[in-house]
Amino acid sequence: MKFTSYRFLLGISLISIINSCTSGNESAYTDWKVAGGTRAATHYSSLDQIDTSNVGKLKVAWTYLSEGGDSTKFGPMQCNPIIIDNVLYGVSPKLKLFAVDAATGIEKWNFDATDTAVNKTWPRNSVNMNRGVAYWEEGDDKRIIFTVGSVAFAVNAVTGRLIPSFGQDGGINLNKGLDRDEKTVFVAPTSPVMIYKNLFFLSGLVGDESPGHIRAFDVKTGEQKWIFHTVPYPGEAGYETWEDTTAYKFMGSTNSWAGFSLDEKRGILFAPTGNPTNDFYGGHRLGKGLYGNCLLALDAATGKLLWHFQTVHHDVWDRDVPTPPALITVVRDGKKIDAVAQSTKSGYIFMFERETGKEIFPIEEVPVPTDTRLQQEVLWPTQPVPTLPKPFVRQNFKESDLNTLVSDSSFADIKRRFNSYRTDHMFAPPSVEGTLIFPGYDGGGEWGGPAVDPTTNLLYVNANEMTWVLNMVPSKPDKEKVRTNLEAGVGIYTQHCMGCHGPERLGAGDYPGLIGVEKKYSTEEFVQLISTGRRMMPGFNNLSKEEKNAVASFILDLKSEQPKTYTGPAQKQDGPPKALYGFTGYNKFLTKEGYPAINPPWGTISAIDLNTGELVWKVPFGEFEELKAKGVPVTGRENYGGPVVTAGGLLFIGASADGKFRVYNKMTGKILWETDLPAPGVATPSTYTVNGKQYVVIACGGSKWGGKSSDAYVAFTLSE
Repeated sequence: MKFTSYRFLLGISLISIINSCTSGNESAYTDWKVAGGTRAATHYSSLDQIDTSNVGKLKVAWTYLSEGGDSTKFGPMQCNPIIIDNVLYGVSPKLKLFAVDAATGIEKWNFDATDTAVNKTWPRNSVNMNRGVAYWEEGDDKRIIFTVGSVAFAVNAVTGRLIPSFGQDGGINLNKGLDRDEKTVFVAPTSPVMIYKNLFFLSGLVGDESPGHIRAFDVKTGEQKWIFHTVPYPGEAGYETWEDTTAYKFMGSTNSWAGFSLDEKRGILFAPTGNPTNDFYGGHRLGKGLYGNCLLALDAATGKLLWHFQTVHHDVWDRDVPTPPALITVVRDGKKIDAVAQSTKSGYIFMFERETGKEIFPIEEVPVPTDTRLQQEVLWPTQPVPTLPKPFVRQNFKESDLNTLVSDSSFADIKRRFNSYRTDHMFAPPSVEGTLIFPGYDGGGEWGGPAVDPTTNLLYVNANEMTWVLNMVPSKPDKEKVRTNLEAGVGIYTQHCMGCHGPERLGAGDYPGLIGVEKKYSTEEFVQLISTGRRMMPGFNNLSKEEKNAVASFILDLKSEQPKTYTGPAQKQDGPPKALYGFTGYNKFLTKEGYPAINPPWGTISAIDLNTGELVWKVPFGEFEELKAKGVPVTGRENYGGPVVTAGGLLFIGASADGKFRVYNKMTGKILWETDLPAPGVATPSTYTVNGKQYVVIACGGSKWGGKSSDAYVAFTLSE
């Protein structure tokens, strides 16, 4: 499936000529000093040494094994490395910060946060995920701001040593400063901080009862300078959008986990946010719920809200805004407009004037189903839909879209299941019988984000076209009704753990099963894991010692502990109301053979003209080798990580589950070159030059789907 309009390409050529005369110096696009290429989050480079004529000569320049190549099973690496003065800075799968020679991959130093006094003083949240670091300098003071769990570190960029004048012994405890009990909150930024002058900004992954407030810190001292409440306090704008007037005291999430983009000239910080707790049930958080699912424009110096737009009202489909918006300059009616383009999981692109938030293309409030069958739930009657650009993924799933590549019996199975689910709308209400979620929890567009070529205003976005099934279940009785550790443990598991690990503890999708974990963990080790979290799992510091021991007795099958009287706290009287429903886990709608239940494509790349809102081309992205061998056309595959587009006429991307690194012709979508990586590169590549030679590098840690894993960063350049 491919569409190319020569009328669009002619228009692009004319725009390119205009921009080449007016855009000024493009030197800002020749380096990669910021994750995403620039603070504008465009993933664009003006380097053109590698181009459409010679890309076939790419070879591996160097490979750096960030954990020494040991045999440990690594988790995915999502880091987009930065390059400063010919030194590349990145993060290993075990969250070690490293510096290597960008031309050779030879290590200069590495920094392990577990060896620091800070780590021994403060509990470490063990979320093994990092998408990049940030660099700041003033004279000879050159530092990397780098987060590990609940700690932000300042590391000397030359020596790899902590800067002791920053915070306490080189780090700051991010659990502090949120207006909540620091012993019960969980904060773990996974995206790189954004730096503006002497400030850096963060939010991050948080626990269900931890707020996702956006904060600014002094880059020299670590002192907190301002805070923006993503769940508004009394007297703040947006407070009236919560029917529960105490939500600001207890509500969690509503966080800018995806990171930021920045208009340096105007001093505007752009922050996308996720939905409030709970992801799929909102009966205890009625109302629009600002500032969940928003694009926020904040004054970077003060944290003052300049404008906002909510992309999903009262979200119960986990449609967080997944990536920072790209800052662009579009041409409308012959005029240049500084704008932001926000891609979403739903497959929409919302575009606004940068200073005012005025819509570039009209956005309509469209009626959606509200006939929920869940107690106390009240869904919002409309959702915003941009008239342009048109969606870059399919928006509905009909019976005629079922996968016909499978056997007759397999097709009959998915047809039977399909007809048992709610499938009437993209915003169909969550249900006990099962609601089809399409586009899925991970998009549409996802955290890798798009690339934008500022000389043509073409936006390139890779996307998933996967289907998921959401099954809601009534919650177990309140804790005050339980008598034993086992009863309490089952209830706590249902409320906090079942969504990822499933009702039978068998795991689902990206989340491991828990059967037999008693062979791996002692009670003490398991309780510590609950407290600190690991990889994608947040820590549950809000649970008491007794609650953690109770859930341990259930999961570890501790026969001697299960009958004992549960002595922990009952349902809190001064706290968030308990959700009346949980969900059974992140379950993909798959065939018996393990393929998506919807017809291909299952992964795509699209090129969209932001001046006109029109699609220029769209191609499937990724493939299954076994289907290819049977003569099935390219199907596309699930993918995570973003593209890079260059002045050499190329689009570079890893991201796909098939573990390949590909280069496309950015004007046509044709694959020009591809190679196998050591493991899937679910990350965004970086491109840079050293001594006049252009390189492209990507982290290859492996994927969420199992299979190969690695600690390798692989750099490519042209053969001599």
